[in-house]
Amino acid sequence: MYDIIVVGGGPAGLTAALYGRRAGKSVLLIEKNAFGGQITWSPKVENFPSVLEISGLELADRFVEQVLDKGAEIELDEVTELSVEGGTKTVKTALGGEFQSRSVILATGAKPRKLGVEGEDRFIGSGISFCAVCDGEFYKGRKVAVIGGGNSALQEAIYLSKLCEEVVLIHRREEFRGDKKLVENVKKQENIKLCLSVKVVAFTGENAFEGIKISSKDGEERIISVDGAFIAIGHEPDNGIFKEIAKVDEDGYFDSDEGCKTESQGIFVAGDCRKKSVRQLTTAVADGAVAAVAACGYLDGIY
Repeated sequence: MYDIIVVGGGPAGLTAALYGRRAGKSVLLIEKNAFGGQITWSPKVENFPSVLEISGLELADRFVEQVLDKGAEIELDEVTELSVEGGTKTVKTALGGEFQSRSVILATGAKPRKLGVEGEDRFIGSGISFCAVCDGEFYKGRKVAVIGGGNSALQEAIYLSKLCEEVVLIHRREEFRGDKKLVENVKKQENIKLCLSVKVVAFTGENAFEGIKISSKDGEERIISVDGAFIAIGHEPDNGIFKEIAKVDEDGYFDSDEGCKTESQGIFVAGDCRKKSVRQLTTAVADGAVAAVAACGYLDGIY
């Protein structure tokens, strides 16, 4: 019987495990893919306090090393079921594991929606990004593209227009789905060029990223040469199997506030998987700390 089981090994989950161990609790962390989450896609991280520059992979390795050094246990497996009976939480995994704990922190993260076109997977992290705040600085004074038509895409384009020489905003429809004020703001920026009613069919480049192949409604194809592309078509939380335990909103995110608590006693959530306005490395780490402190308070009978 563990004190805390953490589901998810991204920055939020790893921080939660660290804080749990520092509070003297027994902790098991379960991750289904690779430790570090989305940050491992970033070749260079420059917005984490006290670290001038580090690759996402190296930062993830440091997270894991620190958690293991503090005595947390780790399982590389996929959680398939979570059940609650009284004060006992039971977690089952794809490889047949069954673990019990007194509390659970769900840090399942969210993954950016991809276009599913040729060259996309090849250039993620080396020409293709999903976060302008994270990676926009690398394209300062250069030409980039933003793909999408909702609020996220409009906000990314506006943000990048302050850094980049030119921003090409590519959308498959003639009209944007975002808020009217954002649309108006985009159209005011002289260095944002609109490319509407087209579909992205491929990302191009021989040895390095070179541009985006688009197709118009009549099937005519052409290549837009840019230094980088930001895909902004939304995220997908991976919370489905837990929605009976922890309430989710209409988009599938855990419906929890900054306290990271749920309506289920002893169940907490942290990171990009919960409803929030800012999804960054630093906010994920903050959630992990908050959720772990809340879990420890629950275990100690404080609240």
